[in-house]
Amino acid sequence: MMKLNTIKRAGRSHFVNMGPIRLRQPFPTQHIEMIDPFVLLHHYGPYQISETNNPFDLGPHPHRGFEPVTFLVQGEQLHRDSLGNESVVKSGDVQWTTAGRGIIHAERPTKEFVKQGGTIEGIQLWLNLPSEKKMMEANYQHEKHEDFNVITSEDQQITTRIIAGELDNTFGRIKTQTAVNAFMIDAKAGGEQIIKYSKSHQGMVYLLKGKVTVNGVEAIELDKNQLMEFNQDGEGFSIKAEKDSQLLFLSGEPINETVATYGPYVMNSQTELLEAMRDYQMGKMGFLPAN
Repeated sequence: MMKLNTIKRAGRSHFVNMGPIRLRQPFPTQHIEMIDPFVLLHHYGPYQISETNNPFDLGPHPHRGFEPVTFLVQGEQLHRDSLGNESVVKSGDVQWTTAGRGIIHAERPTKEFVKQGGTIEGIQLWLNLPSEKKMMEANYQHEKHEDFNVITSEDQQITTRIIAGELDNTFGRIKTQTAVNAFMIDAKAGGEQIIKYSKSHQGMVYLLKGKVTVNGVEAIELDKNQLMEFNQDGEGFSIKAEKDSQLLFLSGEPINETVATYGPYVMNSQTELLEAMRDYQMGKMGFLPAN
C-alpha cells in the first residue's frame, strides 16, 4: 500500500503590499523562509483591469540567479524581454524564464485587454538555480494552456495539467534546469485523486480557490490554510474536493546551498549580489526600452 507523505505544516496566505499591488504571499514569511528549491510564491489578483484601473503594469526590471515562473490563471499579459522575446500570455498559459546571468523583462496587460476590461490573476514563483547554473545563459519558455499533457482521475472529476516534471509516466513540456514538478489541478466537488512524487523532493500544494481535504485528515481553504507543505517521508498525497477547487502542486529536489537575496536577485553570497547590481548598472544584462 502506498505510504502518504505526512503534513509538515499548513499556513495562511497573507496579503502584502508591493507598490500599488496587493497580493497574497504564502512564503517567504517569518515562519517559512523558503521551501528549497522554491524561494518565493506570490498569488496576485484577481484584479479588475480597465482603462481607469491598471495597477499591474510592471516596467522593465532585471533578474539574476533563479527562474521566475508565471502561471496565468485569468486574463492576458504581454511579456517583453532583453532577449528579444515578445509574447501574449493568456489564461492557463505558463511562462518559465531562466534568468541565469541576467535578463530584463516587463509584464503588463495588453492594450486590447485594458480597453475591453477584464480580470487578471496568476501565480509568480521564484525557483532557485544551483550555484553552477546561476551564470548560465538566460532563456524564456512560453507554453500554451491547450498544449499541456493532462491526466484525468478515475472518477473523471479531477484534471491535472503536467506543466513540468512527471506524473504517472506523463511528462511536462517545460524543460527544467533541476528536478522539479509543477502541476495545475482542477477539481470538481466530490472528486478524489492521489498525486505521486519522488521522496527526494520537497513538496507542497497551494490552493487558489475552493476547499480540499488532504490525506483525509486536514482541509485547506481560502483565508484559512491555503499552503500545505509535506514531509519527505512518503510517495505522494491524496486530495478530495469539498467544493469546486483549483490547486498548484510543486515539488523539487532541495539544492541545499546558502541563499542570498536582494530585490530581483537570488545568489549565494552578498558579494555576488553586489556584482549583480553592478552588472545591471553597467548594462551587462541587456537592454529593454520602457515601451
